[in-house]
Amino acid sequence: MKIVHTPAELRDALAPFQSPSFVPTMGNLHDGHLDLVRQAVPLGDVTVASIFVNRLQFGPNEDFDTYPRTLQADCDKLAAAGCNVVFAPNERDLYPQPQTFTVAPDQALANILEGHFRPGFFTGVCTVVMKLFQCVFAEAKGPRYALFGKKDYQQLMVLRRMVEQFALPVTVVAGETQRATDGLALSSRNGYLSPAERAEAVQLSLALRQLSESTRSLPADGFAHALDALEHHAVQSLNNRGWRTDYLTVRRRHDLQPPAHGEPLVVLGASRLGATRLIDNLEI
Repeated sequence: MKIVHTPAELRDALAPFQSPSFVPTMGNLHDGHLDLVRQAVPLGDVTVASIFVNRLQFGPNEDFDTYPRTLQADCDKLAAAGCNVVFAPNERDLYPQPQTFTVAPDQALANILEGHFRPGFFTGVCTVVMKLFQCVFAEAKGPRYALFGKKDYQQLMVLRRMVEQFALPVTVVAGETQRATDGLALSSRNGYLSPAERAEAVQLSLALRQLSESTRSLPADGFAHALDALEHHAVQSLNNRGWRTDYLTVRRRHDLQPPAHGEPLVVLGASRLGATRLIDNLEI
């Protein structure tokens, strides 16, 4: 496995290949990331993972400076999962000058839920992913694949929309959320949890599951009002356990807007346990 740090080194490493499969990450890898890599291996003729903590997607009071950087351990895991090339640029490599050109996503999709509570987050995500795509796929002649996890459900939708609207020659592949044995969605930020918080953290996925089950039984008549009451109860129940909840909500899958009865749905949640903000979702 090769480890490269500049776009030029990456292009040299990929020159012999036609069809890259690509997994962008911020490092501090867990089995959810590695599952994406394992899915990527048979899709192309070279498997690439990036490790880059992207300042553009962090708010001023978020954890950019303390986000774990574990490059050597990450590379060992990637090699074992079948990755061929790791692209691990520093900020000067990827942003040699201030990134004043950015990708502004559709506000109707990107300014709700995560975008409401983390203003500018999806602009930062879209900008770095577009740039990474240019680095990884610029010389490719065959099919190009990019893999993202469903745990970041809204992010996946935003990036799919970006690929569609820019007519990028990239196929976005979604990987299922990987969970611990108790149901907690795997996340790099789980490492911030104390032992007591880790035991409590499963309550987020349980709250989503309960909201999902309750939503299934709602009648068509008065659906919106009844759903609003269910969401309010879910938030209050979690907060009564000491969480600080941004949202627990049911949305229609295709655009994350408030749903009508009978539509394909997804339940999404974001809540803070101590100093750690966790997100999760379940398709209904």
